Amino acid sequence: MRVGVLALQGDVAEHRATLDALGVEAVDVRRPADLDSLAGLIMPGGESTAIAHLLGTSGLRSVLGERLETGLPVFGTCAGMILLASEVVDGRADQWCYSRLDIAVRRNGYGRQVASFETTLEVSGLGTVPGVFIRAPRVLSWGPHVEVLASHDHGDGPVPVLVRQGSAWASAFHPELTGDTRVHGLFVSSLTDR
Repeated sequence: MRVGVLALQGDVAEHRATLDALGVEAVDVRRPADLDSLAGLIMPGGESTAIAHLLGTSGLRSVLGERLETGLPVFGTCAGMILLASEVVDGRADQWCYSRLDIAVRRNGYGRQVASFETTLEVSGLGTVPGVFIRAPRVLSWGPHVEVLASHDHGDGPVPVLVRQGSAWASAFHPELTGDTRVHGLFVSSLTDR
């Protein structure tokens, strides 16, 4: 099985290492042809507007959009969640997203870099996993077809932090930074169920 990692900016190496640990062939995706023959794609954390810009300059933006529309399974972490959302609240004027998940998010929704934190999360079907939140997006609303796999209460009620809608998955946290492969394993196992 070949799973792509969008390799334009962000924590690409960490996602590759996690896929390697799961015995999955990881493929860097930097140009449209790199999307061929993939079972799925990971869109890593990083800076969402920088990744969006690089998607345009690399020629990937529209080709990837078409692949996502026709069902390419995708897992976005942090910035990847922002790019998969249907709405970005308080984003830049030129902010765009693929609208693969019926969620509205706020960039840096838990605060600036200094407000980054780690916590334990209860993930449906997995139990407890470590969660690393770095300038994380915050889910503000979600549609009826969005499955919430994990939530976190940051003091003002539970908010989804791991969601799935069909073949699109996203997390507000960085599972690739923990050494725990189980969240990626959930995504990978969904690829074999197709």
